[in-house]
Amino acid sequence: MADKKLKITLTKSVIGASPKQKKIVEALGLKKMHQTVELGDTPETRGAVEKVSHLLTVEEL
Repeated sequence: MADKKLKITLTKSVIGASPKQKKIVEALGLKKMHQTVELGDTPETRGAVEKVSHLLTVEEL
């Protein structure tokens, strides 16, 4: 499971999101709209993505 990666893109603005959701997006390494990061497919990453899934686009690599 550690060899898999997730390609995560911030597709919606965090303006209007709760402060907790803003911190989750920042913890994923996303600062700007349409920025993309590749993270390992771990339960921690999946949980964070689930909390703010309405703001993100996720692809499995």
